[in-house]
Amino acid sequence: MKNKLKFFIVFSLIGYLIWYLFLKPYDYKVVFKAQTYPGTINQSIKLWSSTNNHSKFLEQESFLELDQQLQFNDSLHEYRWKITPLTDSSSRVTVWVKDLNNSLSNRLSIPFSTTNFEKRTKSTLVDFNKKLHDHIENFKVSIVGIVEDTPSTYTAYVPLEGPQFGKASSMMKNYPFLSSILVDHQVKLNGQPFIEISHWDRTNDSITYNFCFPIIKNDSLPQNKSLHYKHFKGGKAIKAIYNGNYITSDRAWYALLDYAKKNNIAVDENPIEVFYSNPNYGGNELNWKAEIYMPVKK
Repeated sequence: MKNKLKFFIVFSLIGYLIWYLFLKPYDYKVVFKAQTYPGTINQSIKLWSSTNNHSKFLEQESFLELDQQLQFNDSLHEYRWKITPLTDSSSRVTVWVKDLNNSLSNRLSIPFSTTNFEKRTKSTLVDFNKKLHDHIENFKVSIVGIVEDTPSTYTAYVPLEGPQFGKASSMMKNYPFLSSILVDHQVKLNGQPFIEISHWDRTNDSITYNFCFPIIKNDSLPQNKSLHYKHFKGGKAIKAIYNGNYITSDRAWYALLDYAKKNNIAVDENPIEVFYSNPNYGGNELNWKAEIYMPVKK
């Protein structure tokens, strides 16, 4: 009986060592909690990766799982991110890290010393967590709930497309064109400027959208190849208030999707943003206001 027990223990230890040294899919794991919802974390990882010269974003296996590579001198590190929603305002982030060039030596050293690989991983993720925290402090999303009828209006608009992150800059470029041509032709405005998303590619973070000025329709509207007109029809939607830089107003889109999922509300993933501040005037970004709507399916 003792021999069987010894054999089992030795066999288990050998099995564990084989798994730890050769089969374990990562060298190091880091877990931390973030006081925000998954959409903000997803977009923050991608933005952080795009602004890091040593980083390469690989793929998004799902909205909650992302792969990334970072180059450190002669070492290539693979980061596998998993975002787990916890509450309405918090998430858990798990990061599995593997040194693709020195994996075996790291695994042999980690149990006995604090390696440079561990130090670098901790430092890198502390940097990300700080940037995430700073970002969270610079915007606010407040869910209002379902509204029965968003306003309908006739609009002058410019059709645009591009990355989500470029939405605000495109809006700022086209704001002077739209406002000046309408003012020059004495067209009466009928509300706040807004954008209407017609297609949202969540895998590639790109959008097709219309930048709209609500107007009073008349018989002598200005004609321009870049300017279009149509009737925007409102309807039932989930509403949120966003305060912050309009570059990241899409954080409210993800908050609305989370709200819809938790409340079993079927929505069209084509949000509408109504802007109450002009970014060209600057000012405290937390005082900028936008109403964000996620249309409810009929």
